[in-house]
Amino acid sequence: MAINKELIKESIRNIIIALGDDPDRAGLIETPDRVARMYEEVFEGMNYSNAQIADMFNKTFDEDYYDEDSQDLVFVKDIEVFSYCEHHLALMYDMKVSVAYIPNGKVIGLSKIARIADMAAKRLQLQERIGNDIAEILQMVTGSEDVAVFIEASHSCMTARGIKNAGARTHTQTLRGRFKTDSDLLARLH
Repeated sequence: MAINKELIKESIRNIIIALGDDPDRAGLIETPDRVARMYEEVFEGMNYSNAQIADMFNKTFDEDYYDEDSQDLVFVKDIEVFSYCEHHLALMYDMKVSVAYIPNGKVIGLSKIARIADMAAKRLQLQERIGNDIAEILQMVTGSEDVAVFIEASHSCMTARGIKNAGARTHTQTLRGRFKTDSDLLARLH
């Protein structure tokens, strides 16, 4: 699915009118185009399925010292991303994603983990789904069933409107494979 910039421009122009402002005044005349270009960038992930993202970032290295009994793990902490809540189109910000997996004969390039997290977040999302998407993509790329994703974020739908609780942070965890059943393994991540 390609992002329709022309429809976005038309829609933003109509929102400006609906808000009671003049879309042709100097400060707003280029706003529809700027917003359309911004949306194309911040929602880039909407153009791809999880499988396509896995293909994009499928850069792994065979490592035969990892096997199915290994307790070694890879843990990348505090990957900074942002997303937009699908319920209010509100920003989810100060988002930190931490990803762990147990290699199963191969490892992924570390920068690819951050790129996967970034691309999964660049969609209209729920924080819980971002974790699920990252875990699914990482499983596809690494061949490991053992994946854990932790996300912490502020949601402007809670901090800037509604309840207006600026200090509220949402924490989610997505656990796959041994991370679901092995509490000692999970404890190693904290």
